Amino acid sequence: MLHMENQGSWGWGWSRGRAFRSSRLPDPTRHPNSQGHCPRPPSSSSCPEALGWTPQPELRSLKTRWVALATCWPSLGPAPPPWSRRGSGGLPGRGGEVSACSFQPAQSQGRQGAEQGREEKGCWQGLRMDPLADTLQRLREAFSAGRTRSPEFRAAQLKGLGRFLQENKQLLQEALAQDLHKSTFESEVSEIHISQSEIDLALRNLRSWMKDEKVPKNLATQLDSAFIRKEPFGLVLIIAPWNYPVNLTLVPLVGALAAGNCVVLKPSEFSRSTEKVLAEVLPRYLDQSCFAVVLGGPQETGQLLEHKFDYIFFTGSPRVGRIVMTAAAKHLTPVTLELGGKNPCYVDDDCDPQTVANRVAWFRYFNCGQTCVAPDYVLCSPHTRERLLPALQSAITRFYGDDPRRSPSLGRVVSDKHFRRLRGLLGCGRVAIGGQSDEDERYIAPTVLVDVQETEPVMQEEIFGPILPIVNVGSLDEAIDFINRREKPLALYAFSRSSQVVKRVLAQTSSGGFCGNDGFMHMTLASLPFGGVGASGMGSYHGKFSFDTFSHHRACLLRRPGLEKIYSIRYPPYSPRNLRMLLVAMEARSCSCTLL
Repeated sequence: MLHMENQGSWGWGWSRGRAFRSSRLPDPTRHPNSQGHCPRPPSSSSCPEALGWTPQPELRSLKTRWVALATCWPSLGPAPPPWSRRGSGGLPGRGGEVSACSFQPAQSQGRQGAEQGREEKGCWQGLRMDPLADTLQRLREAFSAGRTRSPEFRAAQLKGLGRFLQENKQLLQEALAQDLHKSTFESEVSEIHISQSEIDLALRNLRSWMKDEKVPKNLATQLDSAFIRKEPFGLVLIIAPWNYPVNLTLVPLVGALAAGNCVVLKPSEFSRSTEKVLAEVLPRYLDQSCFAVVLGGPQETGQLLEHKFDYIFFTGSPRVGRIVMTAAAKHLTPVTLELGGKNPCYVDDDCDPQTVANRVAWFRYFNCGQTCVAPDYVLCSPHTRERLLPALQSAITRFYGDDPRRSPSLGRVVSDKHFRRLRGLLGCGRVAIGGQSDEDERYIAPTVLVDVQETEPVMQEEIFGPILPIVNVGSLDEAIDFINRREKPLALYAFSRSSQVVKRVLAQTSSGGFCGNDGFMHMTLASLPFGGVGASGMGSYHGKFSFDTFSHHRACLLRRPGLEKIYSIRYPPYSPRNLRMLLVAMEARSCSCTLL
């Protein structure tokens, strides 16, 4: 698909040999001609080819830059604009020759005009096509042809993904620094290394994951072959967020490719530098007949969701998750939703305050607090709060210095919109630590709030920034009740020297994940599923769980065509004797005997 980087009300673009109407192209009908007036625009039922429209020289002189996305036409160079002169030649592409569209105003009168109008209407309707349709059809055709199913093909795609990470590590680190002021340490630990580890794990275990899984049989099926076959869903859509734009894009992609799917990838438009790398560089390492990158904002994502996919994987906010799920429901498309929420962190009186402060400060302010599993608030007694505050101040100073703004280890808020929202939350409760901000840098200092009320905005929405409220509770029972009154979080943390306290919090609450005496380290284990519950999401991934998420588990039983006398006890006319025999044979059991 070709995109024009220009402004205008309507125009023409090209997708695999067909023209489509686009709001991103200049409007030739509104450009003044040499006499200083605007020609009459064609009606909605008019075809520009039939009208013979030719724009004035001023329009042809517009310096409009065309960009060919590698996901659709990687072999194309700069393309001529579709309103170039008649007879200017075709545009080579996978769809064959595409003639440039040129047209001039024409008058239609009488019967000839009516016939021309009908022709114009048909031509116009033929040109008003969905620019995504051909790309999605191309991917579906590749999947239907079985291109993605072999283990060799899947391994080749995973190896290509690994080469992308290794050969473009510096480029990715620079992009992450531009988008989020992310340090090399954080980029390597939380983005590149985790993604590479997932690729390596999938390559080591791909064939064993793909094997049919044999299942226990009852007496009635002892002569049969019963197994679960892991099959790819087909065409998968992955919508990725901006806060970890490499990790949360590539880790789901590893599972989708390992499972043998064709993939449409939609990176976030907020992390622009990383989005550009994913769109322009990543497709070079993958088979483009089975993989595509789609760019854009909410409007383009909404148009994308109008299409039918076989599976949708979304990471983002609960609000947008509801929109995605509603769109998927129209096609009965299964989804995985990795959402967020307000993650509690309970700190018991029986703990070392400095140890707790070190760990809480690190995973609260990591990536400038823009982490879906970061603790959103601390629950503790007033006595523990007074011990914890100086320990938090000490930890913040050791981590980021006396002036955190100058620290290369502290990130920045991703956008002006998010900065203004976070700055508004600083008015909740009372600032005990930090609170400084700079809009020009989108900088907010590591902040701790106290005396926060449950009804204030900072306790009603996911913070997603370097702000940590402390809420007082009188006891462990009160803390558990506070947690259970709210939506189920994506993660929950408990700190105590007493294992009984930690186990009680684990037993009497519900969350997507749980970690005792530390923060989000459970996410580093590919052997543990990562996902939410309730309002924090549905489904899970990481390691083999990613492969299973993107695989349909098909129940299979293969029976021999003979031995009809043995199986005839189920046929009419029914009898009590046959019923007793059949019920015994159908009992669920692990049986190794055979029928003779």
